Amino acid sequence: MKPKKWYQVTGVFMKNWDQLDEHGVCTADRDCEDAYRVCQILDIPFHQVSYMKEYWNDVFSDFLNEYEKGRTPNPDIVCNRHIKFGCFLRYAVDNLGADAVATGHYARTSLEDEEVFQQKYIKRPEGLFRNRFEVRNPVKLLQAADSFKDQTFFLSQVSQPALRRTIFPLGGLTKPFVKKIAAENRLHHVLQKKESMGICFVGKRNFEHFILQYLQPRPGKFISIEDNQVLGTHKGWFLYTLGQRAKISGLREPWFVVDKDGAKGDVFVAPRTDHPALYRDLLRTNRVHWIAEEPPAALVRDKMMECHFRFRHQMALVPCVLTLNQDGTVWVTAVKAVRALTPGQFAVFYKGDECLGSGKILRLGPSAYTLQKGKSRAGVAPEVSGDGPGLCPTP
Repeated sequence: MKPKKWYQVTGVFMKNWDQLDEHGVCTADRDCEDAYRVCQILDIPFHQVSYMKEYWNDVFSDFLNEYEKGRTPNPDIVCNRHIKFGCFLRYAVDNLGADAVATGHYARTSLEDEEVFQQKYIKRPEGLFRNRFEVRNPVKLLQAADSFKDQTFFLSQVSQPALRRTIFPLGGLTKPFVKKIAAENRLHHVLQKKESMGICFVGKRNFEHFILQYLQPRPGKFISIEDNQVLGTHKGWFLYTLGQRAKISGLREPWFVVDKDGAKGDVFVAPRTDHPALYRDLLRTNRVHWIAEEPPAALVRDKMMECHFRFRHQMALVPCVLTLNQDGTVWVTAVKAVRALTPGQFAVFYKGDECLGSGKILRLGPSAYTLQKGKSRAGVAPEVSGDGPGLCPTP
């Protein structure tokens, strides 16, 4: 058995958003106090840093921009890329002299902790030719031992240099065991905290009210996908994401969003949560961020590769075939149609335990309903629906 390795540890609390909850309490301040108490109990130094400006510029502005385009973004993935594994990592290394950062994400890498600390860091050449000067041995991002808690989905846009300087102490542990360790170390005040779910800056507030503080209302119509009947009106097509239930006044039975027309601002809906208009088996991403910095060798060689993907955290992995395009984007063909594929979300790719990387979903192929009807509706909703691999222009 290996001897226990001890490290000199410093605690850092990040404040990224300054927002009061509905009771006038700043939850970030409360979280900061909790973090400070942990550091006191463990007798380690405590620092706090603020990245509110950077968060607004790199995460929140992107969030609003995506909604304006009718897409549904994932700010947690963008935050990890730019703030936690960008701004914060640079602060830890440059200001605190840290050799590595440790985060509470449930994930693992192919590096042992000792290897992280033994590395010699040489500033890498920038630009096109940097790979000529490197001996490439990329660090892999691997799923956590606790598959239910695995958070590699949220880390799928993190850079290779950042992964090299990160350790994930919880990666091999289960949540109940982590709670046991916390209890044994007198950290009862954090055990009582509820897990944070959803978008941090929205909190428990009504999402529509929140987003309309930043984006102008754009009234439009709810239209039945089956007979083009107008069923009601809404305040903006950007308020709705594919697959969600559309609350249409005067209708008791549930209707679900299946498509959107950005030009007219109309939202197309269908009855039943399993309507074929909700199912598609084809999507196209933007340029994929590969964890290893290059596409897998098999994909480069054959231009196609089998793997798995998901576009929501904790959804079951879906078998698929990737087709690599010359511009680094990929077509993803699911083995069977998937419910509510959503532009703006990230398609995250896996091969066995390894998270390969991710790409933002920009275009969708036709729905099962469109295919059944034997006609393309691509001209109705060009922002959302693609025409298929042969006809779709490069985004």
